[in-house]
Amino acid sequence: MKDKKEIKTNSRREFLKGSTLALAGFYIVPRHVLGGPGFVAPSDKLRVAGIGVGGMGYNDVSGVYRSEKAEIVALCDVDDTRAQRARDQHPKAPYYKDFRVMLEKEEKNIDAVTVSTPDHMHAVQAMMAMKMGKHVYVQKPLSHDIYEARMLTQAAEKYKVVTQMGNQGSSGDGVRKMVEWYNAGLIGEATKVYSWTNRPVWPQGIPWPNEPMTPPSDLDWDLWLGTAPYKDYVGNLVPFNWRGWWDYGTGALGDMACHIMEPPFRVLGLGYPKSAECSVGSVYVGEFQRGYFPDSCPPSSHITLRFDRPGKEDLEFHWMDGGIQPTRPEELEPNEQMGDGGNGVIIEGTKGKMMCSTYGVNPQLLPTSKTKDINVPETLYRVPDGDRGHYRNWVEACIGGYGSKEYQQLSSPFSVAGPLTESVLMGNLAIRSYDYRVPRPGGNDNQFDYPGRGIKLVWDGPNMKITNFDPANQFVKREYRGDYTL
Repeated sequence: MKDKKEIKTNSRREFLKGSTLALAGFYIVPRHVLGGPGFVAPSDKLRVAGIGVGGMGYNDVSGVYRSEKAEIVALCDVDDTRAQRARDQHPKAPYYKDFRVMLEKEEKNIDAVTVSTPDHMHAVQAMMAMKMGKHVYVQKPLSHDIYEARMLTQAAEKYKVVTQMGNQGSSGDGVRKMVEWYNAGLIGEATKVYSWTNRPVWPQGIPWPNEPMTPPSDLDWDLWLGTAPYKDYVGNLVPFNWRGWWDYGTGALGDMACHIMEPPFRVLGLGYPKSAECSVGSVYVGEFQRGYFPDSCPPSSHITLRFDRPGKEDLEFHWMDGGIQPTRPEELEPNEQMGDGGNGVIIEGTKGKMMCSTYGVNPQLLPTSKTKDINVPETLYRVPDGDRGHYRNWVEACIGGYGSKEYQQLSSPFSVAGPLTESVLMGNLAIRSYDYRVPRPGGNDNQFDYPGRGIKLVWDGPNMKITNFDPANQFVKREYRGDYTL
């Protein structure tokens, strides 16, 4: 597929305005005549194709459709059974198993694409659509690898398409309140951030199953594997537990950090971290015998990122998963809940602290009694319906076109979601480096050294490179199987 060198806009509305039909003004019936204020003419509806339409993919396609400004014109999934509900809801939409076939055959019929597949397929699917000039909505995390996130961010600008990541909390009022509170100086200058989750809620820190099985007849296993190395089909992987395996998922960080790290990331205007370090939970399979399962994400981890802030002290940013939580702030009453119980964020500043739950919900100052006295004016745009308006936020921007007013009001375009995803995946560089091992000099076959443990990885963000531990760089960019490519 040849790339389009220049795509000024992908708005069908703009195309119609500039067409010969538009010049013959008597053919155009004013919108208010057709259906009153706010009526969307059929020609103005966004034509959307869904890649991955079971599970969360079904929610994405349905959310776009419920905007009432989009129609679903094509569906794609490698699992016929999981896709059936979406196919029943949109019976006129052609159905495909291979996203490449769908995009090639339906190119002239679609304006935009949703990508709701396992993490390891996000980048190749979104990139192919963007190269064709299609707007894209991509589930979190934006990509499996840091390199992919950078390439998608650059492609969005190159191809002038409208983009959105599926971290719906970025459209909520909570994160906007926190930005306004911080800008008003309510907690002073931020010094530390603590973020945490109760994920994983799927198996992690376990060996790969050693008993191959026959794939179900309704699943195309080769297409599901996609960019990942070939392995025989095993049970307890599809459709959800792939999250705990490095070939396909990105662990608890990838699943939840784009929701939980996003509020402080936006509040503090953070860019690339300068370093990452970690501690990792262990599984012991015998006396003094730590299990070594490099294919699987660990059961728990604690990541510390540091962000350089010119003229200020570095910001210390903590991430904890697997049920690990920070120490309760003294400002919380004994029976008050920290975050939402299992997940949350605390930003510490020189004058105070603020806290929120997943998605930036329920922002509060600490002590929480201070919250009721806040009187800070609203200065930021509010997305209608908050996080429930996340899909409509993207759909309207697609209809408006690249650079439009609606485009400027996007909650999580790749220009924002890309750097956020890179910061999230930096934590996984540290985790995977932790389990990197080499034979111990002079030792027996069962003795190894782990040089990636107990160190701080120094990150060169612009060049996407760890400068002090080269083995970590193999995890920045992976090799794809077969003919898959960005």
